[in-house]
Amino acid sequence: MALTLAATPLGNPGDASPRLKDAIANAEVIAAEDSRRFHRLCSDIEVTFTGRVISFFDGNETERTQEILELLRAGKNVLVVSDAGMPTISDPGFRLARDAIAENLAVTVIPGPSAPVMALALSGLATDRFTFEGFAPRALGARQALYESLRFEERTMVFFEAPHRITESLQDALAVFGRDRKAAICREMTKTYEETVRGTLAELVAWSTSKEILGEITMVIAGAAVGTAEVTAEQMVARVREFEAAGMDRKAAIATVADEFDLPKRIVYAAVVDANKMRS
Repeated sequence: MALTLAATPLGNPGDASPRLKDAIANAEVIAAEDSRRFHRLCSDIEVTFTGRVISFFDGNETERTQEILELLRAGKNVLVVSDAGMPTISDPGFRLARDAIAENLAVTVIPGPSAPVMALALSGLATDRFTFEGFAPRALGARQALYESLRFEERTMVFFEAPHRITESLQDALAVFGRDRKAAICREMTKTYEETVRGTLAELVAWSTSKEILGEITMVIAGAAVGTAEVTAEQMVARVREFEAAGMDRKAAIATVADEFDLPKRIVYAAVVDANKMRS
């Protein structure tokens, strides 16, 4: 008996591996994120399954995890598949794998298609170090807070995003990371209308507002330049005061320093306000 997490094609059925086909054909129980899409996959890759198919999605993951653990304890082979890509990566399966491992139950993986890794390769951005952030929060404030927390992240960053939120997400990213930060949008990967758009965040915002965007989207953003985080509040304030001493008004001085350090003006403004409070 074993729990098997299997990667499925992102869109092109030709990406299904022989191991995936064998696993589907031989599994006693198949936990699928969407049973209808699983049936469609089997038809597309010409595989017949005899195992029992049960639903396994975000809404029932907690309950199903306990049920699947019971099946594993009883000696059943259970295959877990998501709609596309690798289970557990922004899809159900993490809790199940964690709990199965905690009980010393066998867990294996059938590798295969992965949207974050494919987008990273397509982006043309640095691949030696990267971080996967999943879906950015839907709420404006929460999304901005996430980007703020990543302001000085030096690794390439990979996100999932919904097509109807991509413009807002790019605009928030631009506000935090700067208009000249390199990025890429990978859309409908491996499918008929696959598209990769590369450029600065300013260019991608312009692209996203110029057309209707559909399909699955993975967004890749370059990391900050090494040493960016070393720009301290004291340095910002000192530069603002230098410009003020030279005759520049505060608003212009703050804008100039923000451009100089490639930071949003509100960050420099906050540093100046805090410094003034300390002096009073």
